[in-house]
Amino acid sequence: MTERLDVLVIDDEKPALDELAYLLERDPRVATVRSCDSAAEALRVLQESDVDAVFLDVQMPGLTGLDLAQVLSRFKAPPPVVFVTAHEKHAVDAFELRAVDYVLKPVRAERLGEAVRRVVEARGPMPGEDVRIPVERGGVTRFVDRSDITHVEAEGDYARLHTAEGSHLVRTPLSSLAEQWAPAGFVRIHRSMLVALPHVQELRSDGGRYVVLVGGRELVVARRHTRELRELLTGTTT
Repeated sequence: MTERLDVLVIDDEKPALDELAYLLERDPRVATVRSCDSAAEALRVLQESDVDAVFLDVQMPGLTGLDLAQVLSRFKAPPPVVFVTAHEKHAVDAFELRAVDYVLKPVRAERLGEAVRRVVEARGPMPGEDVRIPVERGGVTRFVDRSDITHVEAEGDYARLHTAEGSHLVRTPLSSLAEQWAPAGFVRIHRSMLVALPHVQELRSDGGRYVVLVGGRELVVARRHTRELRELLTGTTT
């Protein structure tokens, strides 16, 4: 299960602040809600503690919501930002600051729930949390745990996911998966193949080239990727 969120709510109007905090507290994906009535106060809170998401108004005295979002964008690990405002005209500016959502007042619980979903999605999986990949075959959608995938093979603009039980074609290029799944231990062994490091059973030299044994299959490692793979698998440099 995804870890619940600690969120910070900022609005200079107390009724709007209390209503937003109340709605967020009712959401089962939210653990704690802290409230501030100014962007300056919010900055003090953010310097003292981490939060998982910030919900803030745009128009506030002094430092505006857009100003605060710009400051947050320079944080080493900026929290996802959701703007909650009565004004549509700032939406373009908000999304240029990489806001995950822009919710108009008066706030409806259903619409706020969608914003929370986008925050969860923007944060990505927590450490130790597996990802389920939807795959289609014969009009049926099934789900494959990413941890079960041994290697991934490029097929044009598609990618084939290999598991111990079989393979599945997904409409995602290998280059995208290489970037998205690198934190989960998927590395290139040549331009059209990724392997999952936890599934590598052997790495050996075979007639001047290296091969890895993954899921019972021997896969050739391109020369340009050999050194990096050895270092990742053995923890030593060459």
